[in-house]
Amino acid sequence: MGVLTFEKEIKTAVPQATMFKVFVLESHTLIPKILPNISIEILEGNGGPGSIKKTSFTEGGDTKYIKTKVEALDKDNFTYSYTIIGGEPWSDNIEKVCYEIKILASPDGGSICKSSSKYYPKEGCQLDEEKIKTGAEKAFGMFKAIETHLLTNPDACN
Repeated sequence: MGVLTFEKEIKTAVPQATMFKVFVLESHTLIPKILPNISIEILEGNGGPGSIKKTSFTEGGDTKYIKTKVEALDKDNFTYSYTIIGGEPWSDNIEKVCYEIKILASPDGGSICKSSSKYYPKEGCQLDEEKIKTGAEKAFGMFKAIETHLLTNPDACN
């Protein structure tokens, strides 16, 4: 089995700069304020390329934490790419998962978040596509919770 690729596009009324600030630039401080069951710490680096982050989940799922490596961050073009390099539990079938995020301004003042994820299996292993889709839906649920908070509390990130 080869690499599994998933594409997702989400439209939101939250402005481009705010989305990038919350989900990329200041995720380690802002997301835990919005979703207290999540903590994010920078283990290595300053949050830019090469940095290692650990996102911990205190309740509500099988995943205890994930470790990510920031591959690229472009503040001017609102793009961000990172790789999940481990976690607990970590699938014996997955070598790594790579994400590319681009946040575009929409004509109505909101934004369009485009995401591409690539799941790389370990040699000789099969990936469970349904399990991956279930995980993606959980991530989408977190996105919607953060979006709702930002729309009802527009000054939350200032």
